[in-house]
Amino acid sequence: MSSAAEPAAHSAQPVALELLQSVVDVARAIFGAQASSVFLLDEETNELVFQAVSGQGEEFLVGRRFPADRGIAGWVVVSGEPMIVDRLSQNAAFDRDFARSTAYVPDALMAVPLLRDHQVLGVLEVLDPSPQARSSLGELDLLMMFARQAATALRLVTHHRPAAALALAPDDRATANRLLSQLHELLGPPGTP
Repeated sequence: MSSAAEPAAHSAQPVALELLQSVVDVARAIFGAQASSVFLLDEETNELVFQAVSGQGEEFLVGRRFPADRGIAGWVVVSGEPMIVDRLSQNAAFDRDFARSTAYVPDALMAVPLLRDHQVLGVLEVLDPSPQARSSLGELDLLMMFARQAATALRLVTHHRPAAALALAPDDRATANRLLSQLHELLGPPGTP
């Protein structure tokens, strides 16, 4: 017989996955990108797992795994640092063979770690963002705020926390408010062209 907490734990996971999908959808739109994705680090197998995808590959990449020590995403996991690459063809860390296997080979990308208490949970990537979107530190800061929200959702997915855990902690609430403020500045007030 299952406990009353068990259904609540399972209900948190769909909400968290919906939040992850929202993060990649909005990141793709904000940065004018061809695709955006969130990878979860599976420490037991040392693999990165596609958890949410928007744009190129969204129909078939979720759940796909690859070694966590390969490519730009692997570099971000190991270093815990964000990375912007404008010409991937000239970057030794870029795993072109893996990119081909996803049916989309980008020319540029932005990647940031998903951190919680200095632990890397995964990576948020934006593929082929518009040149304006990858030209300033402010844009990287905005992507890092999206990563903070994705990290919160990943914690819920990996720990199967009850739905009550969806209430934001003070730090997460402050990050969400900063994200909304930056989005408001970027997009302008509602109803403006």
